[in-house]
Amino acid sequence: MSLAFLTRTRGRGRFDLTDWLTWAYLLLAVFLMFGPILWIALSSFKTEAALQEYPPTFLPLAPVTATVEGFDEPLQLFRIIAGEHQGKVLAQVRRIGLVGKMVDPANPGALIDVNINDRVPERAFALAVENYTSLFERFNFGLYFWNSLFITVVATIITVLFNSMAAFALSKYHFRGRTVVFVLIIATLMIPPTINLIPIYLVVSQLGLVNSPWGVIWPAVATPTGVFLLRQYMLTIPDDLLDAARMDHASEWKVYWRIVLPLSAPALAVLVIFSVMWRWNEFLWPLIVLNRSEEFTLQLALNSFQGELQTAWSNLLAMTILTLLPITLVFAVLQKYITTGIAQSGVK
Repeated sequence: MSLAFLTRTRGRGRFDLTDWLTWAYLLLAVFLMFGPILWIALSSFKTEAALQEYPPTFLPLAPVTATVEGFDEPLQLFRIIAGEHQGKVLAQVRRIGLVGKMVDPANPGALIDVNINDRVPERAFALAVENYTSLFERFNFGLYFWNSLFITVVATIITVLFNSMAAFALSKYHFRGRTVVFVLIIATLMIPPTINLIPIYLVVSQLGLVNSPWGVIWPAVATPTGVFLLRQYMLTIPDDLLDAARMDHASEWKVYWRIVLPLSAPALAVLVIFSVMWRWNEFLWPLIVLNRSEEFTLQLALNSFQGELQTAWSNLLAMTILTLLPITLVFAVLQKYITTGIAQSGVK
């Protein structure tokens, strides 16, 4: 079924010009979206020396070495591209200026002088998995991962709870000023978040939540986007269903918890995805609130991992990939709800 859908053509049994243009556009979009991610993923398996090479290579390639008789350490192999030894593969013993002292692995008796411009290194596909394993040895990656996970999970649960209760009240209760309250909530979307940083920090500081994960969690648990999304979806739930539950002596909490929330599952899934993305990728507010390294999230750890004079780019790229994996898995699991939730919520 999927193959038939992908191979449909505008022309009768053959590709039309619009088909070629459509496929070209789609392939370009896929390349632009996933090309950088694939490049980072492959680069995270390169050695530090391979990352510094110019021109860069797409695949993780490592120098090929060979054990040569008479030498204790393996020697790097080079292919000669010019001169009398052109086409041969020689092993470098040492380098003096622009000349490499090399030997033939099959006949290591005599040293051969080769200009470094007349050779290219032999390379083979190799994954530097030590970039990932050394992360847990060089710094406390597990602690930073737990901090991010705790903040993201707890903040998402509280965000869904608070926003759904506000949306339930604004969609199913009729009271004076309901529209005004809803408009004021939506109007806060026009306020840039950076304007609120100082007053929010003063409040968090007075509450003693600086250098605490709760100082990151509480300031943004109620979001106008979440209230709008859930309210629009809850408007589609028939009021007669709620009235029937109340006639059966169901409390307002039971109506909300047992009826409204289960029926709002698609919209809740969309809000969960948004909340996880916001909290997992958040950088500015945790940077302001969290000063102790043991409280850092993964985003702050990535920032501190870059040194002033020297940066281990291989480990930094590996940590970036590990940071992207959880948010990718959440999106992959819940993405089927995005179209349903947004379409039925009236969000355009």
